[in-house]
Amino acid sequence: MATFVSKADLSPARGRLVELFQELNFGRIHFLHVAGGDPILLDPPPRVVREIKLGGDNECRRERGLGHFLLKAQLVELFELFDRIGDGVVELIEVKNGLPFRMLIPEIIS
Repeated sequence: MATFVSKADLSPARGRLVELFQELNFGRIHFLHVAGGDPILLDPPPRVVREIKLGGDNECRRERGLGHFLLKAQLVELFELFDRIGDGVVELIEVKNGLPFRMLIPEIIS
């Protein structure tokens, strides 16, 4: 399992997912496919639902424009989970303040 410390350490697909979180700021990503531990954002695209906070700041995160920054613990944990999933589908990722907050993954009980 790889250790990711900064955005520069990420694969292009993972870096793009971080940018999507920052663009979304608050919302949900439904049915995100993962292949080889990397998110699939184009084929098929996940369903993205933006949360609009009335009277609040709905702009993307200012970090969105940065090419290099240290990853928060939530991102490191998310990508470690993707490595464990390998190939599969994440039913839901809830995003708060541009970071993954909660994740739902289907499991088969044997």
